[in-house]
Amino acid sequence: MANSDESGPSIPRRGFDPKRSGQLLIGRLKEHGPANYQFRAKEDASYYVKLLTSRGERVLWGKDIQRAIQDGETKPKVGDLVGARRVRREAVTVTHRQRDGEGRVVSQEERHAHRTRWVVEKVTFFAERARLARRLRDEQADIREAVRAAPELKSTFLSVRAAEEFAAKRIADPLDRERFLELVKGAMAGSIHKGEPLPSVRLKEGVKRPEPAQPTRPAPKRDDPTR
Repeated sequence: MANSDESGPSIPRRGFDPKRSGQLLIGRLKEHGPANYQFRAKEDASYYVKLLTSRGERVLWGKDIQRAIQDGETKPKVGDLVGARRVRREAVTVTHRQRDGEGRVVSQEERHAHRTRWVVEKVTFFAERARLARRLRDEQADIREAVRAAPELKSTFLSVRAAEEFAAKRIADPLDRERFLELVKGAMAGSIHKGEPLPSVRLKEGVKRPEPAQPTRPAPKRDDPTR
């Protein structure tokens, strides 16, 4: 049984290659759940997923896998054909425990480490994301038509439009503006393709409507008491 080189506990391990973090592993979801890393009693608690791939069974480890499966858009179940992808690493503080021969904790300390962020979804999710990424990269695409065809891209195109407005105001050289926008689109398309949440923008709230004017009272007469 082949194991992934992912670490179960959130302690950095040698061999982490950022270039491989975007690779998509496809297989039939066999099982998943909490367990000590590598199923060893002396290791820290982690989470695993077993996939039946074209090259045999693969076991992936990572504490974030539980969130990826439970909070994913497609909510994959055992038996589904799924894809698993590492999308990035996040800085975290973890507790490293030293255990004796019987597995009892004899000492512990806080360490700075990195935790891998996962996306685990049904394969149809990744196919759709690839389509959306191609649409975003299409320079000839009309924004209105693209949003009509893919409403979920509305926030993404709004982000691109905001980048265009920023570039028009802040970047004088046309070539620099073009390179900047290519980088923005490329980053967004890459994020979409990997399966990360679609970018969103927070639109400025409209100016508050003025409160209706209160009816004016006639000025009090001299003989009227004032309060």
